[in-house]
Parts: sequence; C-alpha cells; structure tokens
Amino acid sequence: MKTRDRACRMIASVFYIGYFPVASGTAGSLAALALYFFIRPGLFVMTVVIVACIVIGFLSSGNAERVFGKKDPSEIVIDEFSGMLVSLFMLPVTLGYVISAFLLFRFFDILKPWPANRLERLGGGAGIMLDDIAAGIYANIILQVISRII
Repeated sequence: MKTRDRACRMIASVFYIGYFPVASGTAGSLAALALYFFIRPGLFVMTVVIVACIVIGFLSSGNAERVFGKKDPSEIVIDEFSGMLVSLFMLPVTLGYVISAFLLFRFFDILKPWPANRLERLGGGAGIMLDDIAAGIYANIILQVISRII
C-alpha cells in the first residue's frame, strides 16, 4: 500500500478510531469530545480547528473511500468528528451542553432529516462530509436557541 493511501486511511479514520468494531461513528464523535476538552475552546481556536477538520475531511475522505473500495465505509469517521465539533460551536462549555450536543448530533446523524439525507447522496468526500456537518448544524441551532432561552 502506498504511503499516501496509508495517510488517507489514518486521517479519515481519525488515527484508526474508525476501526473500532462497534459504533465507529459514535467512537469518532467521542474522539471529537476529547479534543474539545483538550483545547478548552475559545472562539478563534474552535473556528480554526473546525475549518481545518472539515477541509482535511473533504480531502481525505474522498481518497479514503477509493482506498477502501466502497461508498462511505464505516472506518471513515472524520465526518462524525467534524460534525460533532460543529454541534459544539459557540455553546456554553458546560457538561449539560456537551452531553446534549453529543446526543442531538448522534440523533440527527442517524436520522438524517432533510436536507442531510440528500447531501449524503453526493459522491466522494462531499457526500461523506456534508450530511454530518448538517447534523452538527441542526444540533447546534437547537442548543443555541435553548441557551438564549435559559
């Protein structure tokens, strides 16, 4: 296997977390939470991290899909990793919001309400990434509204 192909697998699987035998998408989401707590997000850092993850996700997931030889393989979790970070963007850093963001993100990632279900049908990296970014946006919008009401 070429070095580039190995690098694509490593990045798209978020350092092989995607190889977790059960619920690899959930494992990828939990890995994003670990990063979130590690960086203790400020607006600038969180923005840079999210943009970097999304760009890297678009670039690596399309190539990794080719390397794996199947459409949107479960080993690719950079999409869940990125979407989870989107769901946490600009929210109060409290355990309640983090848990709520995780649960809502996983709910929307699995349910895939419109237009996420349409985005998933796109080919390559766009199809892999965009439905999870949409799920993160859905979760974030709900929690932003809640944070302004409470």
